[in-house]
Amino acid sequence: MNFPLHDEIALIRGKHSFLLVAKANSRFPLCIETPSEEFCQGIDPADLIVVSAPEGGDVEPGILLIELVRRYHLPLLVLPKNHAGSRRISYVISVGPVIRTNCSIERGTHPEQHVICSHDELAGMTLKGTEQGFEIVPLPEGISFQRIDHEITTDIYEISPVSR
Repeated sequence: MNFPLHDEIALIRGKHSFLLVAKANSRFPLCIETPSEEFCQGIDPADLIVVSAPEGGDVEPGILLIELVRRYHLPLLVLPKNHAGSRRISYVISVGPVIRTNCSIERGTHPEQHVICSHDELAGMTLKGTEQGFEIVPLPEGISFQRIDHEITTDIYEISPVSR
């Protein structure tokens, strides 16, 4: 199934988990930092940025992760296999032209950007970026799709010291 997508973010929600899907919308190098090396992968405008929340939770942290990559091109950090911290990672991210969901991988330990950890209710999907948006095959039953328009703004004000 094809879904149109531009600057907004798609929310794919199951009963227990969700995915956020956004287009990269520009060309940039994405650096991936592993315990033993750094490598960079070229990102194209039609590539996808996917955040998975295998245990659910708030969507806002996932939106921030997408924007840290899409807008600010921050590198991705990969933990070594069997790292104790992988159990505490509640949001994971993958970036690339095609991303497959998988419920049997260890969170945060895969430098390969074609796979992302998911809850089993969203496992087995292939998401592919297109010029107009993205497509998903196969489409699991019992999931919902929503579109998220968001804006991240910063207002900076002068402050004056207060005398005591």
